[in-house]
Amino acid sequence: MLRREFLTTLVALAAAPALAQDQEVGLQLGEAAPFDPAQVVELARSLSQEDYVPPKSVPEDWTNIDYEDYQSIWFDVRNALWQQDADTPLRLDVFPPGLYYPSPVDISVVEGGMARPLKFDLNVFDRTDKFPDLKLDDSLGYSGLRLRAELEKAGIYQEFVVFQGASYFRAIGTGDIYGLSARGLAIDTAGPSGEEFPDFRSFWLEKPQAGETDFILHALLDGPSCAGAYRFVITPGQPLRMEVHATIFPRRMLDTVGVAPLTSMFQYDETNRPRFTDFRPAVHDSEGLQIVNGAGETIWRPLANPKTLQISAFVDENPKGFGLMQRARNYRDFVDLEALYHRRPGAWIEPMGDWGKGSVSLFEIPTQSEVFDNIVCYWQPEGGLPAGEEAQFSYKMTWGEEIGYGAGIKALNTMIGTGFDNDGIIILIDFEDGVDVPEDLDEIERIIRSSAGEVSEGVLQRNPETGGPRLTFKFHPGEEELIEFRAQLRLNGAPLSEVWLYRWTA
Repeated sequence: MLRREFLTTLVALAAAPALAQDQEVGLQLGEAAPFDPAQVVELARSLSQEDYVPPKSVPEDWTNIDYEDYQSIWFDVRNALWQQDADTPLRLDVFPPGLYYPSPVDISVVEGGMARPLKFDLNVFDRTDKFPDLKLDDSLGYSGLRLRAELEKAGIYQEFVVFQGASYFRAIGTGDIYGLSARGLAIDTAGPSGEEFPDFRSFWLEKPQAGETDFILHALLDGPSCAGAYRFVITPGQPLRMEVHATIFPRRMLDTVGVAPLTSMFQYDETNRPRFTDFRPAVHDSEGLQIVNGAGETIWRPLANPKTLQISAFVDENPKGFGLMQRARNYRDFVDLEALYHRRPGAWIEPMGDWGKGSVSLFEIPTQSEVFDNIVCYWQPEGGLPAGEEAQFSYKMTWGEEIGYGAGIKALNTMIGTGFDNDGIIILIDFEDGVDVPEDLDEIERIIRSSAGEVSEGVLQRNPETGGPRLTFKFHPGEEELIEFRAQLRLNGAPLSEVWLYRWTA
């Protein structure tokens, strides 16, 4: 999927004007049936014990429409569920089928222990006269859902989360715009036989009571290799917070499996700017992977857009958190009036309970264009997930501006290039100022390590623009194609900064 088109579609669907209709029926519900959250777990367990059956697809002419066709149909928010219910603090919207979304999803609403399915009705969508005449039959259904609530002003319902496509979902803190995404599960990422994308096949949304700010959504995951039950507790705001409770039932041994996967885009910044002729100084949804490992060490790993696929594994036990972050928050960092990358959220994963041994895996995929996601990270359990064994993972997610995860002064910026004399390669790291930063920077110990090449001892000076220290060092790679770097500032034998890691590739 082209990510730029997908994001533009989200914006268009949210902002498109509502056209007049002869009748405003709105989303309608079907017959009620008893519901208990435990049913979703049992349904996933039962599915995992059977052969996988692919979901039904909508008529082929719906999947053959182009991007412009899909833009010409959108949900009329006047038809949102609970639109006329002033006591319900939530609005539910749906997305049309077609284009990238060949398989409809089942969406039900839960109230008083009873679940009622949404009936498919093409009339809840507005269309322009450019939308083609397509086949209508019983295979049609909604491709996903969007939730809106009163976040900043009474009577104005703003969207804050979208579930659409495979097991993808996106969320934003109030004031942000959509950027990176998450998934229910990642399977065989960058594997030789191709990545598998299981689907959220069914959703159950609990109707909230008046005044409630936590919204609960259940989801059933199904794919060739596993089934799963998910429970999301979503609290909008800045930042937006989620709790995710996942129960996974593998059909086969899952050797390469990603828990709490995040997907993003990094094309370039000051680390690789000379490779691109774009007028913008940087283009990325996320700029770094942050980790607080089980030992309590805070790590910052700037992202890269390498020339060949790079896979990194940060081995750990019971990690305290990890996420893809966007620390650049000023317009001048990107000068993009359309993409507004400075308003893209970060996403932080905080395990609930012990996850045991494994690794935070990072995949950096070469790209020449911002329209493709090329960054993936997730938790890979040691030994994978065995077939027939239930696996449970619970974690918190925080979407929005970074709010001080980990310890130590942060690396604000990383710059890489040649010096005036073209003698070697220079790396500059700007750290933020902090109450523990001494006036005399000579008191700070500079720790710089590399896996290969010749590296200088580094120079530390105060940056008058940030107020914090800047660490500068030079290296000569020689014939090396890949070098791992580690740098940290220490004071009186204790960490002053987070640990800065970087993989340089020729």
